Amino acid sequence: MEFDLGWILLGLPMAFALGWLASRLDLRQLRLENRQAPKAYFRGLNYLLNEQQDQAIDAFIEAVQKDPDTSELHFALGNLFRRRGEYERAVRVHEHLLSRADLSRGDHERAQHALALDFLKAGLLDRAEDALHKLEGTRYQDQAWLTLLSLHERSRSWAQAADMATRLQQAGQGDFSVRLAHYQCEQAEHALHKNDDPATARQLLEQAIASTPHAARPHIQLAGMLAGAGNASGAFDQLVQLQIHAPQAVPLIASEWVRLARLCARLPQAREQLEHSYAQTPSIDVADALVQAQVAAGVPMQQAREGYVRHMAQEPSLIAASRWLSHEAFAHDGVHATVQRSVEHAMRPLARYRCAACGFEAQGYFWQCPGCQAWESFPPRRIEEL
Repeated sequence: MEFDLGWILLGLPMAFALGWLASRLDLRQLRLENRQAPKAYFRGLNYLLNEQQDQAIDAFIEAVQKDPDTSELHFALGNLFRRRGEYERAVRVHEHLLSRADLSRGDHERAQHALALDFLKAGLLDRAEDALHKLEGTRYQDQAWLTLLSLHERSRSWAQAADMATRLQQAGQGDFSVRLAHYQCEQAEHALHKNDDPATARQLLEQAIASTPHAARPHIQLAGMLAGAGNASGAFDQLVQLQIHAPQAVPLIASEWVRLARLCARLPQAREQLEHSYAQTPSIDVADALVQAQVAAGVPMQQAREGYVRHMAQEPSLIAASRWLSHEAFAHDGVHATVQRSVEHAMRPLARYRCAACGFEAQGYFWQCPGCQAWESFPPRRIEEL
């Protein structure tokens, strides 16, 4: 049987035509999918701008299914899951990205950072810490260190927090010297009250004072420690150093300064120091301490309380008025207690301290705000004086 070349000549054009037709069909399908994927993406973006997060998630999932290799869609989807509180789904998205071998280095670092945020928002602090450590040497390193610093503070791991703050300062991310002094004060407090180790506590406080003399807390804490050990004179001297290096904090210890002065017979020096402080910055707490110092020196209360009048002449003060009124004689004795109680009730909110960062108010002074965790965000003055 002879082989007919005519069939080959006839089949070649037909094969070419069929191949061309198949390619056109594939191309049309590809174009259709490519048109649909951007449409889903832009639809999701539109939902997102309209704060319709459920519909946005559905649209992005559709877009990811049509184009699974697009990392940007995965990032958008993961961030949406995190914002909605669906942390497990966010973790799965970002872990899927990290498992891809074709992911660029920049996107890999971005996915690692996003995964750390997922764990952090979910409250999985141990896993968040591990994920943050993997960001060292990346463009997210400084952000990771700041977050780790916050984690160490929350867990009260002061030694680790001090190490991280030192690294941040060396990296030029700001001045952390005052915060480092607070960490040493926290460690000193733990050594004194938990470990019953006053020697280590004092060493830590003296180191904090030597490295950051303008920090108020180490001076105050060391003075309190010395006073508790019966060394009133040493505590008094420490408060003198406080006035030299951190005069703005004198209102916080003014009354304690008078008490120590009485114990070590140094009332005249205390009055002189407090008068100097009051002349620089009038304060109701310093004015009150001066009245106490005069009474301790033998001045009758009726005369000593004129210090409140002097303060009110400079700065109108309901707190000073209440304290002056407490020793004022009334024509009708039965009225005095009622009036005094009303004035004190009105004065009490003004005697609080307020965080300058978040507005949290408290009766006592905090070195770290319980509300926003900021350090030294409470001015050492009452709300009335701000």
